[in-house]
Amino acid sequence: MILQSLVELYDRRAKLSDANEQPAPLGFESKEIPFLIEIDSGGRFLQFRDVRQGEGKARRARPRIVPQGEKKTSGVKANLLWDTAEYVLGCPVELKGKASKPERLREQHLAFRQRIEGLPESARSDAGVAAVLAFLDGLDLEQLARDPLWEEIRTNNPLMSFRLSIDDDLVCQRPAVVAACRSLLSASDNDGLCLVNGEPAAIERLHAAIKGVWGAQTSGANIVSFNQASFASYGKSQGANAPVGKDAAAKYTTALNDLLARNSRQRAQVGDTSMVFWSEQDSAMEQGDFLSLLGIAQEDDPAAHTDRVAKLYAAVRTGQYVQLPEAQQRFFVLGLAPNAARLSVRFWHVDTIAGMANRFANWFKDIELAHGPNQPDALPLTRLLRACALQGKLDNLPPNLGGDIMRSILTGTVYPQSWLQAALRRCRAEQEIDYPRATALKACLNRMAIDDKEKLTVSLDQENTNVAYRLGRLFAVLERIQEEANPGLNATIRDRYFGSASSNPLAVFPTLNRLKNHHLAKIDSRGRAQNLEKLVGSIIDGLPADAPFPPSLALADQGRFAVGYYHQRQHASTYRTVNEQETAA
Repeated sequence: MILQSLVELYDRRAKLSDANEQPAPLGFESKEIPFLIEIDSGGRFLQFRDVRQGEGKARRARPRIVPQGEKKTSGVKANLLWDTAEYVLGCPVELKGKASKPERLREQHLAFRQRIEGLPESARSDAGVAAVLAFLDGLDLEQLARDPLWEEIRTNNPLMSFRLSIDDDLVCQRPAVVAACRSLLSASDNDGLCLVNGEPAAIERLHAAIKGVWGAQTSGANIVSFNQASFASYGKSQGANAPVGKDAAAKYTTALNDLLARNSRQRAQVGDTSMVFWSEQDSAMEQGDFLSLLGIAQEDDPAAHTDRVAKLYAAVRTGQYVQLPEAQQRFFVLGLAPNAARLSVRFWHVDTIAGMANRFANWFKDIELAHGPNQPDALPLTRLLRACALQGKLDNLPPNLGGDIMRSILTGTVYPQSWLQAALRRCRAEQEIDYPRATALKACLNRMAIDDKEKLTVSLDQENTNVAYRLGRLFAVLERIQEEANPGLNATIRDRYFGSASSNPLAVFPTLNRLKNHHLAKIDSRGRAQNLEKLVGSIIDGLPADAPFPPSLALADQGRFAVGYYHQRQHASTYRTVNEQETAA
């Protein structure tokens, strides 16, 4: 299903009228080639050309369509008419203080030349290919060393290709080379049944590497791959074990690499999971709405982005989005994570665009929470994850957490328990229950709730009789009493007692109640002191009379304690000043 959907995506994009939007042709790939070797029609070297754009370390070359690269491990394999400086020029390079080995260098350069010489006669007689062969025949490294860019090439071993001085395109893009690559791709006889399209086809033995997955090998990794005898079924090894035709393999790998490309607007990083998405046909969800709903999309005009996203949220929440003409199209979401030289499918979700909109509507309902005036109504998923990580670094979260949360959003299932644990851990460690952490706790607890009665509300719920929730509210009011009794206090009871109060209330609250009486006596405004004491009484009245303070709280109740604390802190009754109280009276 995954490969079939990617093949359909490739076929759809191949029909686009804009050539810049089309995927690479079969047998080719999109690659950043930073340096070009400019030669004349006789093969004479003219200059090196640096085609990178930008400044400093941000300089990058625009992607170019080049013949499909070889899968390289420890052996020597050359690409056709493009490769690193070692392969193309046979020049010794120094990377991180290590020099090239002369014997391997000769093998690399010879393999590069033989790859060109292996082209059909029709391609070798092409003016561009003939000029490259002439250049290699008369290769003079001393002459090349006089070029201003030589030192950078020698020390960085960049990717390089050839261009005739009279052409704008690369030599590997000339029609004769393109035709030769296509003929080689289709030259094999049909030797199996392709599992993707169900038709007889030449089976691909080694699939092209998938690049762009965070944490995977820089040279790429594979979804379909067999390299051990134990993986072989009935003597079928490598690609024959899961037969995919050469055309289908080229299409799905090209489509997936395009989705994972650096400049792709159809990918997102969620924790350690690289997520890509696409729709059955062109749609607003595919072009930007999906990223905007996750709070990931970026635009040059922040004001325009904020306004557009606000309208998008409103359309999803009110159900208007599901009325769009494209709403019944299928929508695909694929999550990938590294696994040595291969890729793990973290999740694969197929739904209609209308179904996706409904899932996001539920997500927004889960994360809706009272907050300050300068905070967004819907927090981005990345911010929620960072709030639960040590030092705010996503690397410090459990490896699978981001992908597991995304799967829960897409399927409507309970959020992972590890998210609840991570949020509580940061609350206890930092004694800080802020908007993102309280949001994460509320979302987890509401998905765990058996019925609506157990669900937490957006703001303070004075009718909630859950013991843990009320104790959290009580802790917030006791802290406020201490703050008003001691203006300018640097540390409050939260800094010393929050962890134990949320897990072992019986060990802490009797002491806090005694301290409360002392603090109330120090508040100058007796009216304010009486109001706070009444608030404490109203909260305690909702606790069990025989055992108001349980000896311990389960993990979920610790989360309710934190949300109750946050709700009470946000409520105006906790923080009304003396003047406001007198005005209200």
